[in-house]
Amino acid sequence: MFGKSKTAGNVAKHGSTTLISSETIITGDIHFSGSVHIEGCVKGNVSADQGMLTIAHNGSVEGDVRVQRVVVDGHVRGNVFAEEHLELASRAVITGNVFYNVIEMTKGSQVNGSLEHHSNGVPAGPQPLLERADEEMPAAEVIEAVDS
Repeated sequence: MFGKSKTAGNVAKHGSTTLISSETIITGDIHFSGSVHIEGCVKGNVSADQGMLTIAHNGSVEGDVRVQRVVVDGHVRGNVFAEEHLELASRAVITGNVFYNVIEMTKGSQVNGSLEHHSNGVPAGPQPLLERADEEMPAAEVIEAVDS
């Protein structure tokens, strides 16, 4: 979908693929193995013991992401922990801190937070938290509030 991914071939041996379609909203945490493709909205944390997460251009996650291999072309409002590989496609918008081992960023992708390299994608010690408002706030408003 976003070009040939160098990590896509490694997913088949780790389990099946789950699709969260564009008309679906999931409220709650998701823990998986294998592959998850999000075209809808997940309001909760997403994590995997061994897996790959793809967030399509119309997909979103409102929570922390802790997955070995991640491709983002949609929106994430939370911290991203990519233990092996992180690919940010041209429409990716992350509002939160990004912790990675290997990262690929395409022109147009956005990270509104810090980028930190770690050999396994996960920092040692306490991990910073993204402050979350009780009300939903569009990304444009979050950026303006931070700049003020």
